[in-house]
Amino acid sequence: MNIQKMMKDFQRKQSKVQEEIEALEIEGTAGGGAVTARMNGRKDLTALTLSHDAVTPDDLGLMQDLILAAVNDAGRRVDAEVQRKMEGLTGGLKIPGLS
Repeated sequence: MNIQKMMKDFQRKQSKVQEEIEALEIEGTAGGGAVTARMNGRKDLTALTLSHDAVTPDDLGLMQDLILAAVNDAGRRVDAEVQRKMEGLTGGLKIPGLS
């Protein structure tokens, strides 16, 4: 068992997973699709779409709540996808700093 080769392979796989995470584009929704938030793998908000149903000038609180819910949904989905990719890298092992 060559430890150096294993470490190089792991580093190569880790770099590939990091690239995949950075390339992620995940959507979250709220209000039955009235609001859609899109995030990348770094959890930067890249797009926010409001349907006509979400735009409620007489109830700005509802619109704000829908936006927050969609952004939070997208963030949770990014976290879940990153976790899934990291588990694939580590084989499900909990490695501090990676898992």
